[in-house]
Amino acid sequence: MVRCHLSSLMARRELRVSDVARLTGLNRSTITALYRETSTRVELPAIEKLCALLKCHVGDLLEVVPEQPEGQS
Repeated sequence: MVRCHLSSLMARRELRVSDVARLTGLNRSTITALYRETSTRVELPAIEKLCALLKCHVGDLLEVVPEQPEGQS
């Protein structure tokens, strides 16, 4: 599973979804889906814009986390 750390990166910089949309030119729905980790796909230019705004690397924004087998926490 891929985890998106956009919400924590935005919180550190005290940014709202509307701020990120305005500063990057990305659609609010794209940012909201990444923020809530409900996105099923994201375009590479969107990742590039977010990383530029947040001054981070792709690995800071997205992380691959191994799936837990059912019944384990």
